[in-house]
Amino acid sequence: MLFNINIILWLGIINIFLVLFQLLSGLRYIKVKYKYHKSLGIILFFTAMIHGIYALIINYI
Repeated sequence: MLFNINIILWLGIINIFLVLFQLLSGLRYIKVKYKYHKSLGIILFFTAMIHGIYALIINYI
């Protein structure tokens, strides 16, 4: 718990912002260098995996 909010929710919120950034930069609404788009895509993958695995562990184990 961080600021009285579950870590799964925090990771979900971070993932929403990362997906939104990826979408906007991929459609060229936000102009960023490719290395930032790629790096944040990799971060998005790992945070989404941690978010999903942690949610499954908490809910089913």
